[in-house]
Amino acid sequence: MIPYARQHIDDEDIAAVVAVLRSDWLTTGPGVEAFENNVAAFTGATYGVAVSSGTAALHAAMHALGIGPGDEVIVPAITFAATSNAILSVGGIPDFADVDPETLLISPESVAQKLSSHTKAIVAVDYAGQPCDYDELHRIASDRTLPIVADACHALGATYNGCKVGTLADLTVLSFHPVKQITTAEGGMVLTHDRELADRIRRFRNHGLSHTAREREAARSWEYDMVDIGYNFRLSDLQCALGISQLAKLPGWLDRRRAIAARYDCAFQDGLLVPLRVQKNVQHAYHLYVASLSPAAQAGCTRQQLFTELRSRGIGANVHYKPVYLHSYYRTRLGFEPGLCPAAEEAYESMISLPMFPDLTDADVDRICRDVAAIVRNALVCGNR
Repeated sequence: MIPYARQHIDDEDIAAVVAVLRSDWLTTGPGVEAFENNVAAFTGATYGVAVSSGTAALHAAMHALGIGPGDEVIVPAITFAATSNAILSVGGIPDFADVDPETLLISPESVAQKLSSHTKAIVAVDYAGQPCDYDELHRIASDRTLPIVADACHALGATYNGCKVGTLADLTVLSFHPVKQITTAEGGMVLTHDRELADRIRRFRNHGLSHTAREREAARSWEYDMVDIGYNFRLSDLQCALGISQLAKLPGWLDRRRAIAARYDCAFQDGLLVPLRVQKNVQHAYHLYVASLSPAAQAGCTRQQLFTELRSRGIGANVHYKPVYLHSYYRTRLGFEPGLCPAAEEAYESMISLPMFPDLTDADVDRICRDVAAIVRNALVCGNR
C-alpha cells in the first residue's frame, strides 16, 4: 500500500533522540528552547512556543487571545475539526465561513459577511499547504482590530508575497504530526511577534505556572505560583531533538513535495481531475495534494468509486475534509444544518487527496496517475453502455 502520507526517519534522527535519552533532561529542558528558536529562525517569527500537538496549539492560541463564552470566531468550513473544536474548548462559538471553490481557502467575502458585534477573531486555515489571502483578511480585520490566527498546520515552509508562514498573522499554529512536513511524533507550536501572547501560551502549556522546573532548578528554588489556568501541553526534549534533526532536512523535502505536485499537475492536464488552483503569489508547502473529479468525469465516476478502487489497487487515497459543521456533534449538539456553506459542501462531494510525501518516487506518482485515469475512464465507458 502506498499511504497518503508517511514520515521519513533516518539514522540522524534516531541518534538525536538517543542523545537526549542519555542526557539529564527528558522534558522541560534545553532542547525545547533550542527547537523553538530553530523553528522561529526558519520562519522569521520572533517567538515560538512548543506544545504537545497542533490541537493544543490551537487551544493555546484561543486562550491567549482571551476568547471566552459567547465570543464568535470565524473559521472556514473546510478544515480538520480541531480548528473549530479549539474555539469550543474555551467556550467560544465557531462561525463558519465558506471557501473559495478553486483553492478551498477561506473566502474573504464570506468572512466579511459573517462579521458581527460578537466576532472576536478570525482563523485562516492554510489548507493543503497554501497560504490564504492575508492581504484581504488583514484589511477586513483591521476595520475592527480583530486578531488573525493562521492555522498553518499544513503549511510549514510556505510563503505568501515572499514572506514565510509564521509571520503572516498575529498567531500562527503549526503541527508536527507524522504526516506533516516535519515530525516530532506528536507536537505543535505557536509562533508570534508578540511577547505577551508568547508568555501567556508558555504558562498555559505548563498548568499556568509562573516558573518551569528548569527555571526553578537554575534559581535553586522550589518556589512557583499558579497565575493562570493551564494544562500539561508540554513537548518533551526527546520530541524536540527529533524536530531539530528533521527541520534541517525540510528545504529538500519541500522541493520534493513541489516536484511531486508538478508531476501530478502535468498528468491531470487531460481534465479528468482538477487540481486546486495555486495562487501566483505563494510558494505552496504541499502537505496534501487535493484534486476534484471534473464535471465530465463525474458523469460516469463517483468519488466513492475512485476512492474504493484506488484503495483496492494499493493506493492510499483519502478525503480532506467534510465541512466541520456536518459532523454529528455539530449537528445534534450545536444545531448546524446543511446549506450553510454551499461552496464547501459542493467541493466535498468530489474532492480526493492523493499520496503526498517526499519518499514517493516518480514511478510511484506515475503509477498513481495511470490508475486514476484507468479507473475514471473505465467508469465512463461502463456508464455510457
